[in-house]
Amino acid sequence: MALVNENFLKLPENYLFSDIAKKVNVFKATHPKAKIISLGIGDVTQPLPEAVIMALHKAVDEMGIQETFRGYGPEQGYRFLIDAILKNDYESRGIDLDPDEIFISDGAKSDIGNIGDILRHDNTIAVTDPVYPVYIDSNVMGVRGGDLLSDGHWSNIVYIPCTAENNFVPDIPVKPFDMLYLCYPNNPTGTVLNRKQLKQWVDYAIKNNVLILYDSAYEAYIQEEDIPHSIYEIKGARNVAIEFRSFSKTAGFTGLRCGYTVVPKSLKGFTLNGQETSLNRLWNRRQCTKFNGTAYIVQRAAEAVYSQEGKVQVKKTIDIYMENARILTNGLKSLGFQLFGGVNAPYVWLKTQSGMSSWKFFDLLLYEANIIVTPGVGFGPAGEGYVRLTAFGKKEDTLEAMERIRLWAV
Repeated sequence: MALVNENFLKLPENYLFSDIAKKVNVFKATHPKAKIISLGIGDVTQPLPEAVIMALHKAVDEMGIQETFRGYGPEQGYRFLIDAILKNDYESRGIDLDPDEIFISDGAKSDIGNIGDILRHDNTIAVTDPVYPVYIDSNVMGVRGGDLLSDGHWSNIVYIPCTAENNFVPDIPVKPFDMLYLCYPNNPTGTVLNRKQLKQWVDYAIKNNVLILYDSAYEAYIQEEDIPHSIYEIKGARNVAIEFRSFSKTAGFTGLRCGYTVVPKSLKGFTLNGQETSLNRLWNRRQCTKFNGTAYIVQRAAEAVYSQEGKVQVKKTIDIYMENARILTNGLKSLGFQLFGGVNAPYVWLKTQSGMSSWKFFDLLLYEANIIVTPGVGFGPAGEGYVRLTAFGKKEDTLEAMERIRLWAV
């Protein structure tokens, strides 16, 4: 008899975006002629950069020639992509990493979900609230969540509220913990930590032997000078932090799948009896056992992102999305809405009117303005009373959506 991991059964049956899809499908069935504009799910809409397309074509051709055909690649990734990452993402910011501290993957989400494989089940984790659901769900699956409480929290997880009252800057909690998830620029709120604020967390982690799992999937959208693009810009961070990066929102790789994780060799974990061990070595062992590497043609495509042409083309795409963010933030502010984000991230975190619930606001916008947003409560209890808007749509749709909201709000 095969016994199941009963922690999967603790998770709510419906996932946030599945709930949204069901509601939208009901609306479409009853309003077949309505034109719906989505400001909800954060998928990209701009095509891949031309440099990436050319690299894909070339790599595909190589796979059809005996002399350049490639089979299994290195589980850690090809050196040509690792070297491009080191040069452009780290050395350019004064960060010195070794090639074997970079691990290429099929996306940040996979690594964030899998990193728990190398960490004990009884570590206490802490998350900011609201939070990207994968941080919570993967730890519930991995036995670290405990039980779901009536207030929407999990019993074994330390929640750090991020609210308008603290300007969405998480305060260090009194309750101790072993692992901390930070995502900046933040999904869903679109807010950021400046250098001083991030240093406080790094210093805390150093002092208290806390492991920081730092999701910087949106660092390419940072516009302001004092916002770190990598946690390793902070002194001592390489001794306490793992960093996750993605090409998905940076270069439109949501359909190609490529990202990478940085695990410094100076980063240590501990056995139950206090023995020190290398997390880099453990992650390498995990990848070699459970992962066969990202496809060669995809890694060549990712390498092209760092070419001279690729950089220009990627920036052009990001500029399109950030222009959408400006359209949303300026328009919504002019209507008197309270909002956050949209300056260093492609997300706008909007406070609902008159204390309305997230799902009620969602329903009103869908049925009265034919616009889809993401209910904030889906990102945790502190997200109640907010909705998330994304800037990943087409400019003409963003302009039309803003006009619909303007007519709806008056």
